[in-house]
Amino acid sequence: MTAYDKFLKEAESEYIDHERFSRVKNLITEEMDLRRKSNPYEAGGVGTLSEKSVHAILKNYIEPDRDCHEVALDGFFADVFKNGEVTEIQTAQFGKLRDKLSVFLNNYNVTVVYPMAVNKWISRIDKTKRSAFRMSPLHMNEYFAFDELYAIKSFLTHPNLRVHLYMMDIEEIKIKVEKRRKRRGSGYERYDRIPIGLRKIVEFNCVNDYLQVVPPDLNEEFISSEFAQAAGISRSHASLVLNVLNETGVVIRTGKRGNSYLYKTAY
Repeated sequence: MTAYDKFLKEAESEYIDHERFSRVKNLITEEMDLRRKSNPYEAGGVGTLSEKSVHAILKNYIEPDRDCHEVALDGFFADVFKNGEVTEIQTAQFGKLRDKLSVFLNNYNVTVVYPMAVNKWISRIDKTKRSAFRMSPLHMNEYFAFDELYAIKSFLTHPNLRVHLYMMDIEEIKIKVEKRRKRRGSGYERYDRIPIGLRKIVEFNCVNDYLQVVPPDLNEEFISSEFAQAAGISRSHASLVLNVLNETGVVIRTGKRGNSYLYKTAY
């Protein structure tokens, strides 16, 4: 039994709603495999397919009724629109959401879904040969979401906005690229990511919900390095998280200690 097979066997009991999630995943994966075989350069080529499986699987898991998918709305397309509510699944580059949010939030409740890889298993394809899966050393947690939330931080206090982090295990497939396409790195680029299972959903349904990322054992006032130590993240990452939390009003700056800002929670 490989390390990957052992992981799958042990992790299955840890996933939430796994039977339904697996049904949706298998259905969408089969559909996308058929589409790729019929037209491997659909939508502009391999690179544009890099996030489609995660997006499509989550869209169908969240809302099985496909009549509610890709709905034209106020000059944009909503990933899901049902009962007057919008769901947007964003795998990266949250800055691209700003125009949509500035329109949608005026009239609808909007949930932004961000899929995040708690564990990522990577396999590489070189011509017809495919490597065994190996686990990435990067394991994402809630704090990684703030790298993206920074781009929409001015919207986070809007009463119509919710952010849901879908914490998942994921397979990532990389393919060997021709030298003419190689820009940097190993010579491989991401072909697709396929969810294995859903571990938990972290919900920020109101501003107060962002308090859940503030470690409970901090002193009443603290600086970014103390936040970093308590949260188990780097100081630079803690500074970014605190920047976003300060924007929401969950934490406020109360002064300085040396060259560092002092913070405290506002609630």
